Amino acid sequence: MLIIPAIDLKDGKCVRLKQGRMEDSTIYSDSPDEVAVGFQNIGVKRLHIVDLNGAFSGKPENINAIQSIIKSANLITELGGGIRDLKTIEKYFNLGLNYIILGTVIIENENLVKEAAKIFPDKIIAGIDALDGKVAIKGWKDVTNIDALSLSKKMEQFGVREIIYTDIGRDGMQMGVNLERTENLQKSISIPVIASGGVKDINDIKALKDRNIFAAITGKAVYEGTLNLQEALNLQ
Repeated sequence: MLIIPAIDLKDGKCVRLKQGRMEDSTIYSDSPDEVAVGFQNIGVKRLHIVDLNGAFSGKPENINAIQSIIKSANLITELGGGIRDLKTIEKYFNLGLNYIILGTVIIENENLVKEAAKIFPDKIIAGIDALDGKVAIKGWKDVTNIDALSLSKKMEQFGVREIIYTDIGRDGMQMGVNLERTENLQKSISIPVIASGGVKDINDIKALKDRNIFAAITGKAVYEGTLNLQEALNLQ
């Protein structure tokens, strides 16, 4: 199982939000690039980056910090937040990003997902954020009536590489991952599922691995020290 630490960017700084609330953030570093290098130095292979400002505004907001991370650390990188068109996707790939995560647009513009998956094969990831199984969009401000499982199956048909499934009721809360929904999703589709939201400690990592989940994204647990990242990496 792959362990993917997260760097969430707000105003160029590495932060964590509680349940997606921009006003409820904790700053962990003023130098996200140094955080990325630190991850690389202990054996991390892939990094999850979120442009939080972009997720709310619908356009790229932290390009300088993203560029600095890419240049400073030799990591496989994935990015989500504020990506709404092909021009932005291409721009990010030209910066050196490996994968792009589409979130809100998978609801608002299905044709973009289809086109992006065709133009950039094996490089597009669908980010599905859900509360009680229903999809949330626009930086989690709006919870829809769309079923996360049905949407995941549709994204698979569209040709996305992976699904990042985030339980937003648990994100940043360190309550433990939603094992039941994550496992059910993985069993229902053939593309890999990446678990996100709620990872608290090594027991969550072990539980996900036991259920054959492809990967886990972890943020606050690493920054707060409840999850030893090196120990988690040793389970890969």
